[in-house]
Amino acid sequence: MTYYVGIDVGSTTSKAVVLGDEGGAEAYSILRNSYNLAESGRKAFQMALDKKGLSENDISYIVATGYGRRTIDFQHEVEPEVICHARGTVELIPACRTIIDIGGQDSKIIELDDKGVKRFQMNDKCAAGTGRYLDKLAKGILEIEIEQLGDLSLRSSNPIHISSQCTVFAESEIISYLSRSEPIQNIVAGMHYSLARRVIQMGKAANIKFKKDVVFSGGVARNTGMVKAIENLLGEQVIIPEEPQLTAALGVALMAREGFLKRGVS
Repeated sequence: MTYYVGIDVGSTTSKAVVLGDEGGAEAYSILRNSYNLAESGRKAFQMALDKKGLSENDISYIVATGYGRRTIDFQHEVEPEVICHARGTVELIPACRTIIDIGGQDSKIIELDDKGVKRFQMNDKCAAGTGRYLDKLAKGILEIEIEQLGDLSLRSSNPIHISSQCTVFAESEIISYLSRSEPIQNIVAGMHYSLARRVIQMGKAANIKFKKDVVFSGGVARNTGMVKAIENLLGEQVIIPEEPQLTAALGVALMAREGFLKRGVS
């Protein structure tokens, strides 16, 4: 058996996927990053190998992607993350035509056609359009854990409206609502709708039409409140992969396997 590995070193997590000669993932890992991205990528790689009982010598080809892809010094090549997200998502959901990917430090909208990526828009500059927005408001203002947000949001009957486009000013709005004893579930739901609007508007500004099937990936896709907000604003259901953080790692692993076989690397 020949094995291939794709590593996605993101801004907040590193992921690795091991593939064999055919079929889907043989093993995978998801690891919260330390300050050292190279070390985090290496650990994610080793964790995935350990799950399969493999050593580095068993791997024929390694390709990296993501924010920290160039910190990895043991890969054979690197690939752009947008292409990898598209490749992995289509492998899982072949009818996908739009990807909404929201991670800890960035967000992406990717439009696909039969040939691959048609257009995309990415935000990696402002926290207000990323998972960092929810994390900062939850822990810094509401003093609750990020894992609590989804359930709280689903209990809301009247989400508040947050008008500010900046996380700092959004904090002031939320403090004002808290001073008026607004139920916390309405505040949390308002946070989700605020983030969802920013991300959707980012895509529309790039003329992305959000055609079906729409797939929601990234760590924030685990948040049921965000899923509901996006679905309500788009007016249609979105699909969540079983492991929404792994799409780019799967995509780059598939590219590693395809590249190895195509080039006849030995």
